[in-house]
Amino acid sequence: MSTWRNLPLKAKIGAVLFVVFLLAAIIGPMVEPYDPGFVSLDPARSLNHPSAQHLFGTTQTGQDVLSQVLTGIRLTLIVAFAVGGIATVLSVLVGVSAAFLGGLWDELLSLVTNVFLVIPALPLLIVLLGYLSSQGQLSTIIVLAFLGWPWGARVIRAQTLTIRNRDFIAASRESGEKTWRIITFEIIPNEISLIAANFVNTVLYAIGASVALAFAGLANLNSWSLGTILYWAQTNNALEGGAWWWWVPPGLAVALIGTSLV
Repeated sequence: MSTWRNLPLKAKIGAVLFVVFLLAAIIGPMVEPYDPGFVSLDPARSLNHPSAQHLFGTTQTGQDVLSQVLTGIRLTLIVAFAVGGIATVLSVLVGVSAAFLGGLWDELLSLVTNVFLVIPALPLLIVLLGYLSSQGQLSTIIVLAFLGWPWGARVIRAQTLTIRNRDFIAASRESGEKTWRIITFEIIPNEISLIAANFVNTVLYAIGASVALAFAGLANLNSWSLGTILYWAQTNNALEGGAWWWWVPPGLAVALIGTSLV
């Protein structure tokens, strides 16, 4: 409790806001009022304004926007956390190994990291997902994680370079500790805050990138994420037609999730 009281107001607001979306992702699909993919043949349900029956209104085909948003929050966060986890693990493995092992290993791993840093990410994302979009969200996770680890690896490598020369690391080496034990039990625990910050930043990157790719039609459009909701709203001219309730809720959810992480 003392740690919570000492947090800045902005951090408290961000934490509470993110917990709200996390709860929505966990219980949302269980309490959603309608099937998000159900298409109504009744023209009277097309593009209805928010009402007691449909709190966020309906789409052009009579689908409930609230149900889509609740499902979309879950899928968007699953993709973001998966990308964040995979990319962070890669960052730690490459960054710590390069700095601690040094020599040829450092040069080789740093070269790989630099190659990934200079790769034009957007064109590569478009090309890869253009071929893999039919494979489901797994392809999006793999591609985003594949391109999201280099920056974290560079930062973690720099931090490891400062730690590896400290006395307690030298003492561990002199006592005959194996390299993997030194890395696992001595170096990584001293970088937890940096690794956590890198994870949060990668999750934020994954949310923005996955939503943007889905909005551009480059992700699997058969599943409901916040990006696919925006894609179908844009495809069906919701903005031009004044159907603000179709695109404002998912767009606002993306903005608020990003704000909470920042």
